[in-house]
Amino acid sequence: MNMSRTRRERLVVIGGDAAGMSAASQARRLKGPDELEIVAFERGHFTSYSACGIPYWVGGDVTDRDRLIARTPEEHRARDIDLRLRTEVTDIDLDGQRVRARDVDSGAESWTSYDKLVIATGARPIRPDMPGMDARGVHGVQTLDDGQALLDTLARTRGRRAVVVGAGYIGVEMAEALINRGYEVTVVNRGSEPMSTLDPDMGRLVHKAMEGLGITMVNDAEVTGILTGDDGRVRAVATQDRDFPADVVVLGIGVRPETTLAKAAGLPLGTHGGLLTDRSMRVRGHENIWAGGDCVEVLDLVSGQERHIALGTHANKHGQVIGTNVGGGYATFPGVVGTAVSKVCDLEIARTGLREKDAHRVGLRFEAVTIESTSRAGYYPDASPMTVKMLAELRTGRLLGVQIVGREGAGKRVDIAAVALTAGMTAEQMTTLDLGYAPPFSPVWDPVLVAARKAAAKVRSSL
Repeated sequence: MNMSRTRRERLVVIGGDAAGMSAASQARRLKGPDELEIVAFERGHFTSYSACGIPYWVGGDVTDRDRLIARTPEEHRARDIDLRLRTEVTDIDLDGQRVRARDVDSGAESWTSYDKLVIATGARPIRPDMPGMDARGVHGVQTLDDGQALLDTLARTRGRRAVVVGAGYIGVEMAEALINRGYEVTVVNRGSEPMSTLDPDMGRLVHKAMEGLGITMVNDAEVTGILTGDDGRVRAVATQDRDFPADVVVLGIGVRPETTLAKAAGLPLGTHGGLLTDRSMRVRGHENIWAGGDCVEVLDLVSGQERHIALGTHANKHGQVIGTNVGGGYATFPGVVGTAVSKVCDLEIARTGLREKDAHRVGLRFEAVTIESTSRAGYYPDASPMTVKMLAELRTGRLLGVQIVGREGAGKRVDIAAVALTAGMTAEQMTTLDLGYAPPFSPVWDPVLVAARKAAAKVRSSL
């Protein structure tokens, strides 16, 4: 009688948020503890949380931090996942198939071997290399620990002047959060308008809304450093033209893939610094290593090029794909079209696909149209204005991108365009889409379809 048993494999996961723990959980669903041991390392205090919700927690819309946590460490451990918090992986030994981890509190180090490895190290807030960036009172906001540190600073700070450096999604959302906290807020932005993910003409609408909220917008301003007092705390943000007094500074400049470990190990990185994977999220050239979330670059289905997009929606999908493949199944992640939505007060901001400068950069010729419409039938109560901008490729009419700025009911309309982009539809084809209509929800011609009609007509006239 053969009493031999198949050796249990070990999966090591680096990173305990969306991609990492989604991968671990999905792998556990497919393989039990007797087949697969799972060890996950997380350098922070929390797992499986919504980083996108941090501005709303800081601003007071979400009053309980724990509501941002989808699954606690205890819940993961109850599913036979050996989750090690406050433990930072410092080295990946590819030849030895092991990782070295350091206990953040004690400094103790140890090696852990793996059969399969998942890298889900996320992204890090950009901190420019300039004087004062590490001063007390200067905060990046990427993790729950970061959010808690900012709230602790706000609780201790007597002054009520806040400066947000950068006006991307995080910068704009944090500016509103600080306004809600009763701070006098200045946003210093080196671009011509806030929300560089939009074209400047659409960003101008966001600018007006921010000023209406009481936020001081300073565009075309290059930050040169953070000025500090004798106590080492921030006192102002310096630009080439003037200084802006500050009791607290929040960095909203953006994020970069956290691939320090991967780079040191010699794993392949793209032009944006993110790990390169195939459609199964396996790191290129490495059969037993996968990567997902904010540390990877993915295929842009519109431009055909790799890009870095840090969003929780993608991270969770990456994790599901990775976990399925690690667990013995088969799944792929085909790519993205670059859909995102945000808000300033009641102004909704959405985009998908390419901006004008994106299309120019990849050599596409296009027509751009902008239309004004309303969220509901014009005669229906509370109909609000909406601006839609659409890009369509010359000659083919292929949809290239859509941007929407408007009030209630505007933002999620971008999903129509996201589906059309994924399907490779033309503007002409979009005009016949059978969308839901009733006066409380839309005009007879939905604003996105009005833009599609105008774009299709412009493409036809250019032939």
